[in-house]
Amino acid sequence: MEQITELTSTVTELRFALDTFYFLVAGALVMWMAAGFAMLEAGLVRSKNTTEILTKNMALYAIACAMYLLVGYNIMYVGNAEGGWLPSFGGLIGNDTPESHALEADFFFQMVFVATAMSIVSGAVAERMKLWAFLAFAVVLTGFIYPIEGYWTWGGGFVSESIGFVDFAGSGIVHMAGAAAAIAGVLLLGARKGKYNKDGSVNPIPGSNLPLATLGTFILWLGWFGFNGGSQLMVSDVENSSAVAKIFVNTNSAAAFGAIAALVLCKITWKKADLTMILNGALAGLVAITADPLSPSLPMAALIGAISGGLVVFSIVALDKIKLDDPVGAISVHGVCGLFGLVAVPFSNGDATFGGQLLGAAVIFGWVFSTSFAVWAALKYTIGIRVSEEEEYNGMDASDCGIDAYPEFVTVKSQ
Repeated sequence: MEQITELTSTVTELRFALDTFYFLVAGALVMWMAAGFAMLEAGLVRSKNTTEILTKNMALYAIACAMYLLVGYNIMYVGNAEGGWLPSFGGLIGNDTPESHALEADFFFQMVFVATAMSIVSGAVAERMKLWAFLAFAVVLTGFIYPIEGYWTWGGGFVSESIGFVDFAGSGIVHMAGAAAAIAGVLLLGARKGKYNKDGSVNPIPGSNLPLATLGTFILWLGWFGFNGGSQLMVSDVENSSAVAKIFVNTNSAAAFGAIAALVLCKITWKKADLTMILNGALAGLVAITADPLSPSLPMAALIGAISGGLVVFSIVALDKIKLDDPVGAISVHGVCGLFGLVAVPFSNGDATFGGQLLGAAVIFGWVFSTSFAVWAALKYTIGIRVSEEEEYNGMDASDCGIDAYPEFVTVKSQ
């Protein structure tokens, strides 16, 4: 009897170790998505703004880690009372107990998600926002705005308990939330100089490095297996390991069919294969399937990806028509396709309803947009959020960083 008890204890410990290791590796893959966002955005902005966008991505990740450690995680999870509007505060830091240490793997995984949400914002406001205004906003979003809506949903608050909202890995909670913050910033910031003519026509502003943008997309595609697969939380038994395998295949299929749909639509519409649209088509499929990568059949996952790949193309064109300037297409990819992913969940998941999904999405968008708009407005009328016309013309690398990303291609000034 004692041997059986000891064996049972050993098996339990091994399962715990395996699940924890899987959780941490999945978190590391999501952290690697920070590199994907950095490369994607660096490739889609002009060369004179490359160093600045890389600085933003590096700094926002560090700020997200610090703020989520100091306050964010405690708001979102620790000590929360279930089913309410307001979280109670617990203590992850300075609490040297076995329970606190058991939370550290979960903390790491959730921390890289909040950094992803903030990364979405950086691309949409690129090429004309002040660096320090952006970083100040990052402090508020990652420390307070995101954790509160995260508590309402994943933390046991009223959206998940009362509304019945389903969002497996964050199509709305992470991606649409990041897009909502981005929209608020773009509305107050305005478009880049020269992007739109007085007659309403659009002047395309091509990115400086499409190989880099393509690399960034593949990095994000890889990281998404940790994003969605890690959200299963466990892998140490047959049921969970089988679920992870299906999540991986559905995630990959949605991205592939999203890219194909964008490719075909571009060929039909413009008779060309637009690489930037294809990249965004793959990302759109990934965003949409994130709401529920487990329940759909393989054909259903492919269909969700294909619809998203077409939807993102139409959305990018539509936003340009209303003069909402988004240099990388982040609002269309993460906002429009994030919402579509949420609405698609009830087609394959009986626990979700269209009403619950729409109401949950409205709560998330309403909270993040309104609070973000207030923060952006406060920054605009205090320190300012937009660089001067001269700084925008010369490039933000010179004004914010003093370092050119491609110095050999810059005209040498006479001494």
